[in-house]
Amino acid sequence: MKLGIIQQHNIADVDSNRKRLIEKIEKLAAAGAELIVLQELHNSLYFCQTEDVNCFDLAEPIPGCSTQAYSAVARQCHIVLVTSLFEKRAAGLYHNTAVVFEKDGNIAGMYRKMHIPDDPAYYEKFYFTPGDLGFTPIDTSVGRLGVMVCWDQWYPEAARLMAMKGAEMLIYPTAIGYESSDPVEEQQRQREAWITVQRGHAVANGIPLVAVNRVGHEEDPSHATHGIDFWGSSFIAGPQGELLYQAPQDQETEQVIDIDMKRCENVRRWWPFLRDRRCEAYGGITSRYLD
Repeated sequence: MKLGIIQQHNIADVDSNRKRLIEKIEKLAAAGAELIVLQELHNSLYFCQTEDVNCFDLAEPIPGCSTQAYSAVARQCHIVLVTSLFEKRAAGLYHNTAVVFEKDGNIAGMYRKMHIPDDPAYYEKFYFTPGDLGFTPIDTSVGRLGVMVCWDQWYPEAARLMAMKGAEMLIYPTAIGYESSDPVEEQQRQREAWITVQRGHAVANGIPLVAVNRVGHEEDPSHATHGIDFWGSSFIAGPQGELLYQAPQDQETEQVIDIDMKRCENVRRWWPFLRDRRCEAYGGITSRYLD
């Protein structure tokens, strides 16, 4: 499979962000990409640095203007496209939603972000209702895609459930970066932990994994912090956790990467983790904590 990723620095102008993304999608499709993955909340700045009710104006219904635009480019370029939108489901009810388009422009499926963080500069619980569609892969012409979003990256249970339902690839649109007050050593530990845990998901489930992050500095409108330096580093890992590609930490990037999907069959024969699971011993996993 030829996979395209777009790591972009966003600005406040939504139309400009969308226009640049569509131009890059067309460029990657012309280079042979069959599947293209965008970063989390790619239409706008990462607005969750503050709690501001006016930011709900950025949300859109699905289908809506954005789905119409991305549907058109998926159809025009004959690609499968993974997008990440701020969904307005109803007045006062919003989700962080990945929408996957088939090559004919139709919506192949949706995923609503399940794990919602609430940390300084990442006030997502203010904006997003937790997802209610479960961990269900989306069937497309390029395979069964286990699409999740950003904070879901840290949870092995989510990756496992996607794999158990037949996902052939794990995909995470992402928006994560450094808070400038952290020491450089701590910043790098965080970035390496983010990469390591996801490579572990690829290994444990014997399937490739794609994480596409945004890049560049975005100011905190409240000036309570120094803003976020999104650390880029978008990457693709193979079914043994091997890095097939990693983007720079500080540059916009568009790249097409070849993935040998047939390797997964051999890797799972060598390391049959699903065969050897002791399902009857895992009952406690559904508890919050085992006191």
